[in-house]
Amino acid sequence: MRLLALLLPLALALPANAATPVPEPRPAPKPAAAAAQPSDPAALLEQSRDAQVRGETELALRLAQAAIVADPARPASYVALGDLYAAAGQCEYARSFYEAALQIDPADAGAKRAVAALGAAPATAANNP
Repeated sequence: MRLLALLLPLALALPANAATPVPEPRPAPKPAAAAAQPSDPAALLEQSRDAQVRGETELALRLAQAAIVADPARPASYVALGDLYAAAGQCEYARSFYEAALQIDPADAGAKRAVAALGAAPATAANNP
């Protein structure tokens, strides 16, 4: 009670607008430079390769898929995803992604090499009646 009696005159003596100063808002921290932006397919593919090296196959697959979503017209993303499936022994999935890359760019050397490594020519419109 005695403390209240001491503090009450002090509180009444303060002007009404003498509130505790509010710090100015700070901008949000920027993401780490190593983190890929969701729309940067090159960074996503790099992270996919890193994940594969670490043995995180599921993460590598998701990152390569995200690279395709970020830029569906980029053949390298399809080749990278095909490589992941080929490494996992899923050759038909791998072939379908290599062929998708060749649909975008029929001259893509990486997709051509990968299809040749699977042991068959790519299925093209000329091969399919």
